[in-house]
Amino acid sequence: MVKRTAPRIISGYLKGLRLKSIPGNQTRPITDRVKENLFNIIGGDIKDSFFLDAFAGTGSVGIEALSRGAQYILFIEKNHKPFLTLSENLTSTGMKKCYQLIKTDALSFLKKIPENKFDYIFIAPPQYFGTWKLALSTIDKNCNIASSDCWIIVQIDPIEDEDVELNNFIEIDRRKYGSTLLLFFQRISI
Repeated sequence: MVKRTAPRIISGYLKGLRLKSIPGNQTRPITDRVKENLFNIIGGDIKDSFFLDAFAGTGSVGIEALSRGAQYILFIEKNHKPFLTLSENLTSTGMKKCYQLIKTDALSFLKKIPENKFDYIFIAPPQYFGTWKLALSTIDKNCNIASSDCWIIVQIDPIEDEDVELNNFIEIDRRKYGSTLLLFFQRISI
């Protein structure tokens, strides 16, 4: 088994905080380099945003958003070990009112009408099952979950890349970092 480096928070209020990792290959961890580039692309717009971290794993991306000033983060994780690890990681932030953690299936959650509309939706499901396409299509059909200028960010292995037909979102950018591909989709103006 490959030993993973513990994820850390790169910038903001929680800069330097080390998060617990999840052993095994149940999750798709994001490297510090990819995460830093992701937040450089989002920039200052993260401040005061509503952020959904679907398939949250350790919560590294959502906690980074929290550290950089997002107003509210919703973490969705259904698997028991990642959920417990994420819960511990959130406790270690010392922040209690800025987030919510729900243990449920992300695809089922994305079909519901949410309490909040999200400015950013981050999707990094288990690899090689095509789940990212299902999640993206589900959001496209349930636009109630997305603010009028929402971005969906998908993290996949480049070999998973394929076209997805969407009606309400368009791909605006893509960035490849070794074995990680980030796809950026923006809601079409209403």
